Amino acid sequence: MAAAASSPFAGLRLTPQMRAVLGGMARAARAPLHTLTPAQARAAYAAGAGVLELAPAPLARVQELRIPARDGAALPARLYASTAAPALPALLYLHGGGFTIGSIETHDVLCRELARLSGAAVVSLGYRLAPEHRFPVASNDTWDALAWLHAQAAPLGLDAARLAIGGDSAGGTLAAAGALMARDAGLALSLQLLFYPGTTAHQDTPSHAAFRDGPIIDKATVDWLFAQYIPDHAQREDWRFAPLRVDEVDGVAPAWIGLAEYDPLVDEGIAWADRLRAAGIAVDLEIYRGVTHEFIKMGRALPEACQAHQDAARALRAAFGLE
Repeated sequence: MAAAASSPFAGLRLTPQMRAVLGGMARAARAPLHTLTPAQARAAYAAGAGVLELAPAPLARVQELRIPARDGAALPARLYASTAAPALPALLYLHGGGFTIGSIETHDVLCRELARLSGAAVVSLGYRLAPEHRFPVASNDTWDALAWLHAQAAPLGLDAARLAIGGDSAGGTLAAAGALMARDAGLALSLQLLFYPGTTAHQDTPSHAAFRDGPIIDKATVDWLFAQYIPDHAQREDWRFAPLRVDEVDGVAPAWIGLAEYDPLVDEGIAWADRLRAAGIAVDLEIYRGVTHEFIKMGRALPEACQAHQDAARALRAAFGLE
């Protein structure tokens, strides 16, 4: 991923800052995630997660929670809010990481920024990871947390009538599927907020072909991550893994979708936006030019990350009636 002219990405119109980030990654020469064990991959991702992040924003309220899952497990979660005011609207946030890596901690800064900029509460969920917990556990955890948050909103100082769901990458998949589950259960959501979500069954879009060698994530890594979570390819037709496979999207929550131009997942996000719009669902789609997958966690290096934070927060404020 070097930034030199000999780089395989030399022909991409990356921003100078994005190119510098890729050059730094190339110089670090870390082992590709798909060559590691899941535990090693989690540790490597966690070690690098904060390198390019903004400083953590101080907030009026940061509260650790435990959310009961249907099988009796207690799922960790963290509630962020910039104010102690009662009856705050809330976003349930699902972190990225291919259902295998990532955590509340790796997405702490992002969730703080969303809470700070929007004025809403953000509840970040530590759903269970593969391969220890394979499909559909992460999806089940997402719905269990959303239903619990709705039921427990008042004791938490939140507004059950103003809830949203969101996430990045695999977390965006979980959020889109969670929005469909909420629709089916009659739970009205204000918004689905999705950063480069995965929505297809088999990762066979033109953007997956164009960026099969990266930057940031490549086909080998995507294949390895999904092999941990959902090794049975037949199961990948299930809309809880591939929301585009759902029979119909009528009545699902409106969406804000933020994508990276140079990302294997960009076509999946566009396809989800198109599917929703065809059903009359309001969609705000932003494609951030010259950047790659994971860019929203690079706020110290990339102005596009900070812009995406602000755009997403603005969408939350509008959906929740905060402006």
